[in-house]
Amino acid sequence: MEKRDSEKRITRRDFIGGMTAAAAAFTILPSGLRAGENSRTSGTLSPSDRLNIAVVGVGGMGRSNLKAVSDTENITALCDVDENLASDVFGHFPKAARYWDFRDMMDKEHRNIDAVIIATPDHTHAVAAMAAMQMNKHVYVQKPLTRLISEARKLAQAAKRYGVKAQMGNQHHSEEPIRLIAEMMADGAIGPIREVHLWTNRPVWLQGVAERPAGMPRPDGLDWDLWCGPSPMREYNPVYHPFAWRGWWDFGTGALGDMGCHFIDPTYFALKLTKPTAMEASVAALVDPKEIWEKVDNRETFPSGSIVTFEFPARESMPPVRLIWYDGGLKPPRPEELEPGRNLPVNGSLYIGEKGKILHDLDGAAPRIIPEEKMRAYTMPAKTIPRITTSHEMNWVNACKGIGDLSSPFDYAGPLAESTLAGNLAVRFPWQRLEWDAEAMRVTNFDDANEYVEPHYRQGYSL
Repeated sequence: MEKRDSEKRITRRDFIGGMTAAAAAFTILPSGLRAGENSRTSGTLSPSDRLNIAVVGVGGMGRSNLKAVSDTENITALCDVDENLASDVFGHFPKAARYWDFRDMMDKEHRNIDAVIIATPDHTHAVAAMAAMQMNKHVYVQKPLTRLISEARKLAQAAKRYGVKAQMGNQHHSEEPIRLIAEMMADGAIGPIREVHLWTNRPVWLQGVAERPAGMPRPDGLDWDLWCGPSPMREYNPVYHPFAWRGWWDFGTGALGDMGCHFIDPTYFALKLTKPTAMEASVAALVDPKEIWEKVDNRETFPSGSIVTFEFPARESMPPVRLIWYDGGLKPPRPEELEPGRNLPVNGSLYIGEKGKILHDLDGAAPRIIPEEKMRAYTMPAKTIPRITTSHEMNWVNACKGIGDLSSPFDYAGPLAESTLAGNLAVRFPWQRLEWDAEAMRVTNFDDANEYVEPHYRQGYSL
C-alpha cells in the first residue's frame, strides 16, 4: 500500500485535533464509547465483547450506520475526506482516531480495529473494502457494493478467502416484506412467473449532462485528490460532491446501480435469480445516443431516464424471467387488473404470473395480489423464512461475534450487485443488445463493452 507524502497528507487526528463538537447536526451521544477499551490484536470475539469498529465515510450514509451500532460497540477510528460534512460526527466521538485517508487508517490502526463500515461514494467501495479484508477485518459495505462488475466478484471471493463477515448495506433485506414476498412466490400465489417490471422516480440527482463542468475553487477542509480516489482526477465542482456524484460514470452507478440493489433484491431473492444472460437498454436522449458516445468528451453522466431489460435463465423448476427496469419516472403500462382510481406507485414492482399479478411498493412494501378481491380470497402462507429481529447493521455486528447468520452476505450480495451492474453496460451502449457470459464476466457479441467490466485505477489504488 502506497504511503502518502508527509508534506501533502496529514491524518485526521492532526487536522482536527483541537476541534470542538458541533452538536446540532448529529443527534446521538453513544453511551458506551470508550474507544479502544476492548482492543484485540488477535483471537476471537465472545458475544459479550464490544466490536471495535472503524468507519470510512462518515458525512453521509455513514451517519446512519454509526447510529445503528454506536450504542453497543466501540467506535475506534473515523475517516472522511471532507471536514465540513464530518466535523459534527467527529465531535461526538472524541476518542476515535481521525483520518483523511483510509489507507493511512488501516496502516496505523489495524491493531485497534475488528471491523470496518464503508459508506463512501461508490467508486471507493471496492478498494477500501479490499484493504480491510486483506487485514482480516469484517466489513459492512454500502450498496451497490461496487461501481463495476469485476469489483463485486473480487470482493465476494476475498470475503470467502479471508473468512470475514462481509455484508452489503441493502438494509431492506433484513426487513419483513422481502421474506413475505418470497413466501408468497414459493406458495405459488400467482403461479410461475416469466416477467417482472420494476420502476423508480430516481434519479433525483443530476444526470443527462453531456459536458464536463468547469473547475471551481475547492472548499477548505476537502481533500479533493482523496475524494477522487481510484477514479480519474478531475477539477472540483459542486455538481459532484456531496450528493450528485451518483449520476457520473466515473464515481457512481446511476439510478439502476444506486437503487437496483434495493428494488431488484426482492425479485432476485424470491425468484432465486442467478445472473443474466443478456441485457438491452433504451435511454432518454435528445439526439442519437451513439452520436453522443462517439464524442469522447461527452461520456460523462448516466441518462436522465432509461429502460433496461434483463434476461435470466431457468432455475430449478422455475421458468426463464424477463426483468424490465424503468427509471427517470418511466413506468410500465397500467395493468388492467388495477381497480379504477388506483394508480401504480411512484416506485414499485409488478410480478406477472400465469395465475395473476402481484404489485408492491418501494423495496417490497405492501405486496398485494391484484385486483384486491383476489388478495382477499388468498390465504397467506406460513412464515418459513427466518426473520431478522435487529437492524441490518446489528445483524452484521452479531454475526461478527458468532451470533446468527448474515442477512446479505457477499456470496449473495456479490451476484446481486454483478447482475444489477451488468444492466449499466447496456445503458452505456443502448443501441446494442449485449449477450452476457456471466461466469467469464464478458460480453460475447460486442467487445467494446468489455472495457467497462474491469476498473482502471489511478496509481496508489488497487485490489
